[in-house]
Amino acid sequence: MPDKRMLVVVITCGLDDEKMSVAWSIANGGISTGLDVTVFLTASAVDCVRKGAADKVHLNPLDPTIGAMMNNLTSRGGKIYVCPPCAGVRGYTEADLIDGVVITGSGVIHELFKEGAAALTF
Repeated sequence: MPDKRMLVVVITCGLDDEKMSVAWSIANGGISTGLDVTVFLTASAVDCVRKGAADKVHLNPLDPTIGAMMNNLTSRGGKIYVCPPCAGVRGYTEADLIDGVVITGSGVIHELFKEGAAALTF
């Protein structure tokens, strides 16, 4: 069993959906409460980590921008992974994405689930 409780947040919605803001808010809340947080992006959610794409996106006026929430998460140790086919169909490589984001298959989160991670999907 890992030393720290883990949370995996899977995001599938795009930058035009308020659920994206909710997902990042919950992921940051997990970091704040001491969870080891991993975010896995699929479908149109991968657009949020393209450099500059989310810097000014403000889906909920009570939340920071999506870009600020992503930066907050990664600056405190949260990890962000992107589905390879979802990035590929958009022509994205890791060079197109914000620093620290890794394109990798779902096996990375399956391993976390095997270690007891909880999952939330948006």
